[in-house]
Amino acid sequence: MSELLQHEWFGLYGIPILIALARICDVSIGTLRIIFVSKGLRLWAPILGFFEVTIWLLAISKVMENLTNPINYIAYALGFSMGNYIGMFIENRLAIGMVVVRIITKRDSHILVAALRALRYSVTVADAEGNAGSVNIIFTVIKRSSITHVRELIVMHNPQAVYSIEDVRHASDPSFPTEIPRRSRFSQFMRGMRK
Repeated sequence: MSELLQHEWFGLYGIPILIALARICDVSIGTLRIIFVSKGLRLWAPILGFFEVTIWLLAISKVMENLTNPINYIAYALGFSMGNYIGMFIENRLAIGMVVVRIITKRDSHILVAALRALRYSVTVADAEGNAGSVNIIFTVIKRSSITHVRELIVMHNPQAVYSIEDVRHASDPSFPTEIPRRSRFSQFMRGMRK
């Protein structure tokens, strides 16, 4: 094994690959850590921070040991950019937290509101005045994992509606739907750690 590490090709190509992989890991973890902090997940943020810094120290030490190889700098930067993308992708797949969906309908919203309430979402409807006349504004707070389903309902029942979605750090609504969709064991583990 030590002979393999001494080969010239390993110094030229192996170390840059390891640096890039380390940066991808630590930046992905760092991206998740920042998102978890913003979501108020106090337990996970420091745990991820420990691993993030440990991996970063390993990567930067390899760069500093091999300053003569410019490929290491490119690998470091490439790992950083890929780590951001992968971290956001992972967080998006986990769909942690809640969002507020604001829907502005240009026609009667009763069918859409009834469909949302049938799924036991809390819905608030307000009358308002838009550029083209009267509109209804529908507010609902949902879990991020439900965004796709709510979008499908909007397109099905009111395709001309304009909607916006914003993250919510905390919501006090006790009437979230009690029926939880089937989740993977990892998702269930993550939910347990948040409590």
